[in-house]
Parts: sequence; structure tokens; C-alpha cells
Amino acid sequence: MPALRTHRLMQTAFCTGLLYIGLLYISMFSTAAFAQAQRPGVDSRGNVSVPAFVVPYSAYASPEAQQQFQRMLEQSRHAPGIGSIAASRAYYDRINTDRAKRMQKLYPVKIHAETAGGVPTDVVLPAQGIAAKQRHRVLINLHGGAFLWGAHSGGLVESIPLASLGRIKVVSVDYRQGPEHVFPTASEDVEAVYRALLKQYPARNIGIYGCSAGGVLTGEAVARIITHKLPVPGAIGTFCGSISDLGGDSAYVAPVLSGDSPPAGPLKLADLPYFKGASASDPLVFPANSPALPAKFPPTLLITGSRDFTLSSVLHSQALLTAAGVDTELHVWDGMWHSFFSDPDMPESREAYAVMVRFFDRRLGH
Repeated sequence: MPALRTHRLMQTAFCTGLLYIGLLYISMFSTAAFAQAQRPGVDSRGNVSVPAFVVPYSAYASPEAQQQFQRMLEQSRHAPGIGSIAASRAYYDRINTDRAKRMQKLYPVKIHAETAGGVPTDVVLPAQGIAAKQRHRVLINLHGGAFLWGAHSGGLVESIPLASLGRIKVVSVDYRQGPEHVFPTASEDVEAVYRALLKQYPARNIGIYGCSAGGVLTGEAVARIITHKLPVPGAIGTFCGSISDLGGDSAYVAPVLSGDSPPAGPLKLADLPYFKGASASDPLVFPANSPALPAKFPPTLLITGSRDFTLSSVLHSQALLTAAGVDTELHVWDGMWHSFFSDPDMPESREAYAVMVRFFDRRLGH
């Protein structure tokens, strides 16, 4: 009897072992099959097909940024399309007016309207007065807004922090926009303001900067200044948009990371109403098209975020400018979206303002 019991125990153990090995094999096979199914597919041209997966919000971003990211997603659900010009202008003006009011509590300034070279502008001055070292310097701001909206309130959002923190005069240009006007009218307006300011300031003491469409326009304006043989400004800032057309990885990945559907292709700036009739190969539209123009650019600050759809084009712009011998400075904030620093309440925004102020303080003449 003891021998029979031992035999049965051995049979049971053997069968259990076989079952365990079988289950382990099935598990390993299933895991491998699942992993294979989840692996991205890459074709001969490098196109990648990615199965659905979860991307956590950046561990490097601040809690304030995570909260603002959720608010930004909610805002984007109610944003009118580019085709609704009047609705878009009213929508973004409400958002930017609220931002500007909040900014003025944090960064006190004085604002008045002024015409420069026949072009309307908003002049933003620090409430505490212009610093002694800044009296012979000035910044020109070119607001964002797809060359369709952003006048006044959008320009104030980009001008208030720098005027206050840098204790410097900032002139925000109300340049002509589409669809009422087309390229190169905005560049003409910037040139007119620049010529007017050259009568008061040396070129080396003038800085030009802008975000999104304003970053693109900054590059276009400098290209125009160079072409018309004017002295180049002392330094420029191209933020969330620069001298290259949109493309690269971020044109596809960033919209998804910012809560949008996967795009069929990158947004092409030349498809915007303002560029109707213009050629995307024109160096005065995208200075990256010219091997000669970038080499004549002044020191350039480039700013973007890892979830900004313009990230790749900004990186490409910086690479071209650096290769051309231009003194460039690039800053990328992880987890940040397009024009993230328009909201003043995030630590990342304050960091970006400080970078801008320091850059122009170092690069502009005295």
C-alpha cells in the first residue's frame, strides 16, 4: 500500500509538472504574441504604425502645468475652426484678455497706443520705470494667432512679462492679418516699425521676438530687413515657430499628446489664408529655403515644448542657424504644449520669461 500511494503521488506530481510546463509555455507564447502585436510596424520608408497605448503626463512638469494642461484640453474642445475668422478672433480675444489681466497683477505695466511708421502699436512700459541700462534699448513684439487673430490682447500677453521683468520698453505691432490681407503685408508693417525705431535706437539695441505666427513673422521680418540692406537687429526670439515650415515627427505626434486626433499630415503654414498666392519655397516666407539668409541672422533664441506641434521645425531651424554660424540658444520644456507660456501661473512660464529676459539682456548692445 505505501508503494502504491507513492506511485500515485509521483503520477500526480508528474502530471502537475506537465500542466505547469504547458501553462508556462502557453503563457510565454501568449506574452510573446501580445508583445509582437503591440510592437510598432515600420515600413521601408520609415513610416511607423503604432498600436494604441497610454502616455502618462510628463513626470518633469509641475503640478500647475498638469492642471493647466487639463484646462487647455477643455478650451480646445470649444475652439472655433480656422475657417470661422470672426468667431476665432472673439474666442481668442476673450482668452487673451483674461490672461493679460492676470499678468498685470503679477507684472505691473503701463500701456498706451502709439503709431510707428504709420503702423498701430501697443507700447508696454514697466510700471516701476525703465531701468537705466535699458533706456537705449527696445523690444519689438510680434503676436501669434495663425496670422488671423491675436492683435492687442495677444500681443499684450507676450509683452507684459518681458516689459515688467526686464524693465524695458516693448512695442507690440498690430500688423495686418489674413484673410483681409496677404503676405507680405505683415512683413511690410514690421519693417515700417523697425525703420521708425532705427531713428531712435541703434540696430544692435533693438530686439524682435514673437510666438507661433509671431515667431515665423520674426524670421520673415529679419529676412526682409537683410534683403533691403537694413542693419539687422541685435537679437531675435523665435518661439513655437521659426524659419522652417512645419513638419517632422512633432507634426504628427504632438497633436495626439495634446489631446487631438492623429493628423493626416502636418499643418502647412502656407495653407493659411494670409499666405494665399505666396510660395512656400520663397525665402521671404521661410528663410530656411535660402542657404545665404540664415548666415546673416543675429543671435537667436528658440523656445518650444515637447508637446508642441512646431517642435521639429524649431529644432530644424536651430540646426540650420547653428550650421550657418549664428549664435543660437534653444530651450525645450518637457510636457509643454504650443505657446505654453501664454498662461502666467505656471512655473514653466516664469522660467521661460526669465530665459527671454536674460537672453536679450546679454545679446543687445549698450
